[in-house]
Amino acid sequence: MRLHVEIELARLAGRLSRLAARGGGTTIPGKILAAIDPGAIAKLAARLPLGCALVSATNGKTTTSAMVAEILGRRVRLAHNRAGANLVSGVASTLIDAQQADLGLFEVDEGAFPEIARRTRPRAVCLANLFRDQLDRYGELELIAERWRVAVSGLDPAATAVVNADDPLIANLARGRQHVVRFGLDDATVARERLPHAADSKYCVDCGTPYAYESAYMGHLGAYRCPACGNARPKLDVSAREIALDGLEGSSFTLFAPEGSARVRLALPGLYNVYNALAAASLSLALGGGLDEVADGLGRFQAAFGRFERIRVGERTALLLLIKNPAGANEAVRTLLEGDPPAVALIALNDEVADGRDVSWIWDVDFEPLADCLERLVVTGSRAHELALRFKYGGLDPAQITVEPRLEPALDRALELVPPGGQLPVLPTYTAMLALRRVAADRGLVRPYWEAA
Repeated sequence: MRLHVEIELARLAGRLSRLAARGGGTTIPGKILAAIDPGAIAKLAARLPLGCALVSATNGKTTTSAMVAEILGRRVRLAHNRAGANLVSGVASTLIDAQQADLGLFEVDEGAFPEIARRTRPRAVCLANLFRDQLDRYGELELIAERWRVAVSGLDPAATAVVNADDPLIANLARGRQHVVRFGLDDATVARERLPHAADSKYCVDCGTPYAYESAYMGHLGAYRCPACGNARPKLDVSAREIALDGLEGSSFTLFAPEGSARVRLALPGLYNVYNALAAASLSLALGGGLDEVADGLGRFQAAFGRFERIRVGERTALLLLIKNPAGANEAVRTLLEGDPPAVALIALNDEVADGRDVSWIWDVDFEPLADCLERLVVTGSRAHELALRFKYGGLDPAQITVEPRLEPALDRALELVPPGGQLPVLPTYTAMLALRRVAADRGLVRPYWEAA
């Protein structure tokens, strides 16, 4: 009875938040519930007949969890934090609003993963990658990896760990566990010629020697081996082979798993979306999904908000590609250049808490190939001037750069520079992406993200 009253109070707070136009009410109910009853999350999670599954990563967790929801959601009733509220409060809010669900599917912030895993006691976790991100909030990767290691060791022995074997730090987390699914890419034709200069975890987790890479796919992800002690990428249980990248139009690959193989076609471009799809496929299979169900669900999937999302603006299209760290930004640039290289781009850099106050990461992004093809660049956000400086040092003539810190005027100016029928790539950090979508929602071009998710 007490829990029921607490839930109703929390729901009321969420409704009031929406009525007051203070957001989608995706976190306030959970904050209130957690404050008045710290044990409520565990109680609500324990009610789910099929338990919980958690998805965490630096990059791609929103897309990966949304893909899993598309795969399983037609057969299983899900409690899923679709709007991306991935802290403890967001998970609590989702549990409040989905009491008829069978399975909890939660995207989880890297820093919040240990606490949420402790409270929800998941039957499966998917750990997809760790990249340097928001150092002022998270600290170095090794600190996060150690917290994750402790959290994984505390999981129920029957729980399944689904891990990206191409990431040395992630692969190491599953050592000694009985139930593990290891996934990765197995196609040297899409590998980079060399490891990027800003690659993160490139030293052996056992002896500290630099890894030798047979294939380097994205950042430090790839087929690695330590020449000193022999630590190497473990055998893959689920893999993507025969990968085809079709510019900005999409991608495809053959999914190999113990259940067999299937050709998967994605509406999303880029190698990192192949990684997202592979993570989603591996978790879905671990949760009892079938191979055909996985391929069909991934084929239906459309971009999550702000992640290769296309927004029609009159005679032009804005293509939103969220960037927030060197690894993700490099892949966004790489994917853009694999299509028709753009002549005009809009890049937005904020430094709010959700972005990370330290924006020095922009100097580790390989913007130079993008600068080489641009005729005009509009930079915006609270740190627009730093972006302009970065591109000046990247070789772009300052006369080609427009600095407009205000997001809405910057968007309008960039769109004016694109010919009718053209597409404007927009690369915003997280809070800038939300603000730009709010502009689009106010103009009736999209629904608010908490409704569209």
